[in-house]
Amino acid sequence: MLVENFSMIAFSSAIEPLRLANRAARRDLYRYSLWSENGMRCTASNGVEVQVAGSFAEAQALDPALDMAIVCGGIDIQRRDHRALQATLRRTCIRGGAIGAVCTGTYVLAKAGLLDGYRATIHWENQASLASEHDGLEIGSDLFEIDRNRFTCAGGTAAADMMLSLIVRAHGADIAADVADQLIHHRIRESGERQRMDLRMRLGVAHPKLLHVVGLMEKTFAEPLGSQDLAESVHLSKRQLERLFLKYLGRSPAKHYLRIRLEHARHLIRQTAMPLLSIAIECGFTSASHFSKSYVDHFGRPPSTERKA
Repeated sequence: MLVENFSMIAFSSAIEPLRLANRAARRDLYRYSLWSENGMRCTASNGVEVQVAGSFAEAQALDPALDMAIVCGGIDIQRRDHRALQATLRRTCIRGGAIGAVCTGTYVLAKAGLLDGYRATIHWENQASLASEHDGLEIGSDLFEIDRNRFTCAGGTAAADMMLSLIVRAHGADIAADVADQLIHHRIRESGERQRMDLRMRLGVAHPKLLHVVGLMEKTFAEPLGSQDLAESVHLSKRQLERLFLKYLGRSPAKHYLRIRLEHARHLIRQTAMPLLSIAIECGFTSASHFSKSYVDHFGRPPSTERKA
């Protein structure tokens, strides 16, 4: 089920393991079709158009043949009307079919109420916005989640790991291993592995005390810790911590902390309808004016302009 502006890498990572499983087994383990909202070609976020078999409404007519529906999302998924897709998903669910999502497709499942009581995940950039709209949703940050007949993943190449895990469950490890080899995918990652690159790789820094403090900052942006508390967490003085940040990152701990908070705020502004003041408080700012000034200094435009854009 392709949503306009879907992620091409998540789509291909999900569908290629099915094709290769058929090849490895030398028989059709899987048959699949592509569907869009209006039955016309669907355009990915990279501009590539994909031909489909028909509309979401037409997919419902397949009845027993549609035993699994997978939603492939992408950018700006929360700005579209998904009622036709949600109706197809609910009908598939009522018939006992499995429901899945790759990338931001999790958003559609959540809006349809199909993830209530299930564990789920979504791309790390969309976690905060999804959680803000669905308080009761059990949303994690794993690569993928398979919970009974619901399966969701973070998108990108994580879709391949999720599909390979589903192939293992349905047809055994040997078939899945053959598929992974064809994909030049050296190992099938576990569901609980991290979505984002390790801090060491992301920052290009190996100093353990610096990595510990940055990790602490990323966990406490809503209620920022003081410089003294950060320094004491790694048994350093404030001056030593300052020197460490300046040497490896070229900025002070306070500026790096502020950067983390502002980048999180930008995700919320772009992907949620939360009031700007609520976002400011969520990211550890005590006033709207301080938040706005800091945002302009960092991104070059105020939060209100960011949201309009």
